[in-house]
Amino acid sequence: MPRSIWKGSISFGLVQIPVALYPAEEPDELHFTQLDRRTMAPIRYERVNRETGEPVSWDDIVRGYPYEKDEYVVLSDEDLRRANVEATQTVDILDFVDASEIDPMYYDKPYFLAPASQNGKKRSPVTAYVLLREALRKTGKVGIAKVVIRTREHIAAVRPHGRGLVLNLLRFAHELRSDEELDLPEMDAKGKGLGKRELEMAERLVAEMATAWEPEKYKDEYRDDVMKLIEKKVKSGRTTAPAEPVEEERERRATGTVDLIALLKKSLGQKGAKAANDEAKNGAKNDRPAPEEGGKSRARKAETPKRKGGSSRRAA
Repeated sequence: MPRSIWKGSISFGLVQIPVALYPAEEPDELHFTQLDRRTMAPIRYERVNRETGEPVSWDDIVRGYPYEKDEYVVLSDEDLRRANVEATQTVDILDFVDASEIDPMYYDKPYFLAPASQNGKKRSPVTAYVLLREALRKTGKVGIAKVVIRTREHIAAVRPHGRGLVLNLLRFAHELRSDEELDLPEMDAKGKGLGKRELEMAERLVAEMATAWEPEKYKDEYRDDVMKLIEKKVKSGRTTAPAEPVEEERERRATGTVDLIALLKKSLGQKGAKAANDEAKNGAKNDRPAPEEGGKSRARKAETPKRKGGSSRRAA
């Protein structure tokens, strides 16, 4: 069973639900060691006293807040807990809101909330826990709460998830940047060179690619490729020689305009591409100006491939 990082209670109204907080994610990141390229020796980073230059052990390190230049107030874990005992031990639900109203940009990090024993006694009844879970599930609401984890207060969403409750840390509004400072296109797509035909083809492509959400089918392919490269280097014995920098492919750089219709046709597949091609042809016919009198034969003649040496250009 995973180890809890926090124990306290969920509080809403007069209800107190003893809970424990557990990490709900397990990042699978690649960790690299920095090396001296001349000798391939690992680089060591030390905790050093800035004045004496001597190393400092973890036991001798304390937490200090600078209130003036070179002047600090030392705070221990007990000091931080005593600052607001109730806040450090409570998921305090302030409001209930519709889950659909929370912009996904606010979601940060998930934790599991599980029923916990109270005052060291036997496991407490889970009636209140189940009551909150089912009330949230049936109403479609999430609880907006404040909680202190380690040394920081967070805003969070308490929501049902399967048989349990999840506490999702949220970002405060002031932590999100506004897109006003970016040069973004207006909401009106008509004025941006997009016609009805392009939009219909894009919508059809989205419909063709639509499927049920299955998170298990998405894999970290980049990590797998890096691990294969590492294994290949180990097998070949090239474990220490740094590779020469590879020049980035020029094809990946954006040059010139994009033929959106052509890309959409290619993406739609044979059936969709054929239909889109027919639409494009019909549109071209409608947009083509009427030929001048006497110019009909010249247009046909220009469309006929020239022959060279008694054979067609295709044969050449």
